[in-house]
Amino acid sequence: MNNKFHLKAKKSLGQNFLKDKKIIDKIIKAGELKKGDIVLEVGPGKGHLTQRLLENDIVLFAVEKDKRLYDFLEEKFQKEIKEKKFFLIKDDVLNLDFGNLGLKNQKFKIIANLPYYITGLFISKTLENKIVPSLMVLLLQKEVVERVTDSEKNKKENIFSLSIKVFGKAKYIITVSKKLFKPVPKIDSAVLQISDISKENFKKNNITEQEFFEFIKSAFSNKRKQMLKNLSLKYNKEKLVKIFDQMKIDQKTRAEDLNLEIFLEILKRYYD
Repeated sequence: MNNKFHLKAKKSLGQNFLKDKKIIDKIIKAGELKKGDIVLEVGPGKGHLTQRLLENDIVLFAVEKDKRLYDFLEEKFQKEIKEKKFFLIKDDVLNLDFGNLGLKNQKFKIIANLPYYITGLFISKTLENKIVPSLMVLLLQKEVVERVTDSEKNKKENIFSLSIKVFGKAKYIITVSKKLFKPVPKIDSAVLQISDISKENFKKNNITEQEFFEFIKSAFSNKRKQMLKNLSLKYNKEKLVKIFDQMKIDQKTRAEDLNLEIFLEILKRYYD
């Protein structure tokens, strides 16, 4: 069947196919699937993960950009499509409107094996969308997962890690050796779980998403400079100094040394 559809990975689309059963099982487990769950799979590839997902009595949507793979999956899962257990969509996930899938008033989860080059854009577009999933399981570059989780290698924050943690809990699930992919990529991957996704941090601190993202971008605008100096280029320095003193934050502190809770408290006081 593979030969019929000429399913060689396309370098231009960043395709690397995973078929290792143990890793697929770990991804499934991280998805915390329950009967009747609605799941959106991004980048189903040759359908190895898709097959396992469908064994869990869920409703599955899958988005595939590559016409060859779309045609292959349409034939492979024609029974599940006919039974309305599986909805296959040919589109670029970056253009996808979750509302058009009928997910506006539904809880749903995302499980994705993303091309490395769209990782950041996909995550930010998904979490900043009006309709957000309740949980995401993403197969990403290992170094990216280390950057957004509190791993031993990463004890400092960055714009990307804060941009994820403000929406949900980030957890490192498992390392995935590059040898388990075909073709073999240059670097190892890892599975990231983002759970309890919501916009609650903005509501309870009475700030907008725009205010939060503009603030952290300013705080990290020059990594070598102290955070207060970076922020003072755009925000009221006198007000910031007062907040820093109240919160007992050293004025020489760099942005990477403060956690999400401290950033939210500074913002809350600034806009109060």
